[in-house]
Amino acid sequence: MTPQPDNQATAELLELFATGASVDGEELVVGGCHASELAASFGTPSLIIDEGALRARARRYRDGLASRWPNSQVVWASKSLPCTALYRVMHEEGLGIDVAGGGELVMALSAGADPATFVLHGNAKTDRELEMAVAAGVGTVVIDNFDDIDRLERMVPDVQAVLVRVMPSVNAATHDAISTGHSNSKFGLSLSDAKRAIERLRSSDRLRLDGLHVHVGSQILDTEPFTRAVEAIASLGEFRVYDLGGGLGARYTHDMRVPPVEEYLDALVGAAHEHLPASARILIEPGRSMVAEAAMTLYSVVTVKRGATRSFVAVDGGMGDNLEVSLYGQAFDATVANRVGRGETFSLVGRHCESGDQLIESVALREPRIGDVIAVPVTGAYCMTMANNYNGALRPPIVMVHNGVANLVQRRETYDDLLSRDVAWPQSRRRSND
Repeated sequence: MTPQPDNQATAELLELFATGASVDGEELVVGGCHASELAASFGTPSLIIDEGALRARARRYRDGLASRWPNSQVVWASKSLPCTALYRVMHEEGLGIDVAGGGELVMALSAGADPATFVLHGNAKTDRELEMAVAAGVGTVVIDNFDDIDRLERMVPDVQAVLVRVMPSVNAATHDAISTGHSNSKFGLSLSDAKRAIERLRSSDRLRLDGLHVHVGSQILDTEPFTRAVEAIASLGEFRVYDLGGGLGARYTHDMRVPPVEEYLDALVGAAHEHLPASARILIEPGRSMVAEAAMTLYSVVTVKRGATRSFVAVDGGMGDNLEVSLYGQAFDATVANRVGRGETFSLVGRHCESGDQLIESVALREPRIGDVIAVPVTGAYCMTMANNYNGALRPPIVMVHNGVANLVQRRETYDDLLSRDVAWPQSRRRSND
């Protein structure tokens, strides 16, 4: 007899998926669309984004910040999921755009977003990227080093607004690879160097110093580092604009406690009221916490392998579409989408030729079988950002779902795409190397 799903376990699983996710019979439904139908229509792996949940999250941030500090702007950190359709959604919801390179700038412009609302980041901006930003009319450039000042003063034809990124010497409890506010970070200037940059910018006739920028890291689950960073930059004086960065974490597993957006905003704005001028404009840059929970990845089960001490479910994706596990040790959860619930414990692994290609070390799956669809929630941030072609894998498509309608917004890569950048190699060259 087939074991029946545990209602409590099912409810806990659903909490990790986009708001409004449900179970129809035994099947996962997100954005009004059945997971098995999405997999059949778009193949696997596929990234599925609930558009309604995404827009609701953007409004929650936008309205929450505005109600606490009216002279403010939410600027979406687009490196979390750079996709033209998402740039368009964020622009439509009234958010600014944080771009960290020429490619992100091109996508944001293609989406019709207003470059005056863009904030350009980068610890190693090239001449080409800065020229693109100036030509496009990017509203704000973040100065990360003195070379940024040299380059911009050479190329800006009129006046460019800038912020100085400050290294606040705040250590946040997160993975070293995504901690950015400590004293040895490659990002920003120390307090003493920031003072020198401020003085230099105040004497520039091309660069208008609007204020300061600070960021302490990503996937931060405590509000205290954010408030300490505000206090640190306040020591540099009063300015018109303070960009307080992003970094709030996402809830990847049921037992993980993440401060709600409102708690985060209360802490951040509370610190601003205490340490910053009341007339200042406040910017924040949510990325991971904006998009992670609005999306899931669908895979197909390729094989089930049971062993004496460990059993495996292998799927048709892995570290080619989710490097978060390998790079940061990020925990995820999963369910058989066409048989939602808990069951036998497996290691959920990918198809790539690496022992480290493991999506989840231990997860309880309900009777997984070859051909089943596996749904992994909370994959909206950085998974597609870092998608790659390891073993010739094709980067997955992105599908937006809303009110029962699914729209492909970025197609799956093809094998022709993998060959499209090849150039002719002369026969004579090949023969000479034989």
